[in-house]
Amino acid sequence: MVEKQYVKWGVGQRFEFIEWRCYWVGRVNRSDLEERFGVSTPQASLDLRAYQEAMPASIEYDMAEKAYVPQPGFQPSYLKLSADRYLIQLDAILNGAIPPGVTWFGSAPPSAVIPSVARSIEPGTLRAILRAIDRRLELEVEYQSLTNTRRRMIAPHALAFDGYRWHARAWCVEHNDFRDFVLSRILSVGPSRSSKADPTNDVEWNTLVHMKITAHPALDAAQKSAIERDFGMKDGVRTIETKAALTFYLERRMNLDLDDEAVKPERKQIFLANLEEVRQARLSAKEESKRRVAAALGEQT
Repeated sequence: MVEKQYVKWGVGQRFEFIEWRCYWVGRVNRSDLEERFGVSTPQASLDLRAYQEAMPASIEYDMAEKAYVPQPGFQPSYLKLSADRYLIQLDAILNGAIPPGVTWFGSAPPSAVIPSVARSIEPGTLRAILRAIDRRLELEVEYQSLTNTRRRMIAPHALAFDGYRWHARAWCVEHNDFRDFVLSRILSVGPSRSSKADPTNDVEWNTLVHMKITAHPALDAAQKSAIERDFGMKDGVRTIETKAALTFYLERRMNLDLDDEAVKPERKQIFLANLEEVRQARLSAKEESKRRVAAALGEQT
């Protein structure tokens, strides 16, 4: 068996592809390698033989299938198994975000997804935000909020996704604090200049919070067991680590902020066991940000 660390990167990629097809599709042949990597038929044959030598008894050629198929002892070594990775790529293919050709799918299995209602973000806007993050710049943007449209100066330092919308996490020059700006609401980008805003003062962004999710306490034992399995809970708890600045969005996305009396437990299903602790952590981080910003502004004057 050839040690993994001694396999060249390009060959390792093809070995990983062989394992992906064998694990998820149940077979792989030369034409799969030829189409995905643009290699010749002789090279594809060499790769398959080399993989058999590297991983003995993992795959064998099946005359009926006219392909290599995994054997009973098959265990991926180059491929990191992840159902989430498979399904995220499948979702992206079905929503038209990426073409199948850039993935390792030969063809997607029969499936359907609820269409994503994507927010419209101009490529030029995203490029300007990325450049500002990289070069520590303030940007003049025309921003459309729910109440008005006006020009503002912001200094982005990170991107954030709340499950529905992409935001620029940025210093707001007008309000002297760190805020989230929805990328799809940036109508245009104007001049830029160097920024003195220090992202380390964004304590809400830099503070990690642990949110403890449990099955809703009003559910019966069988229902709780189903929910605990759904969410991969251990000992009845799933701990989610996220930034304090994003906890509000997670609460809203998972309906953790809804009044228990207004929503039936069967619909809500999950419960934030440490709701007050999370909200206090968010508030404390916000207050610390304000303190640091005030001190920094005092030093600049």
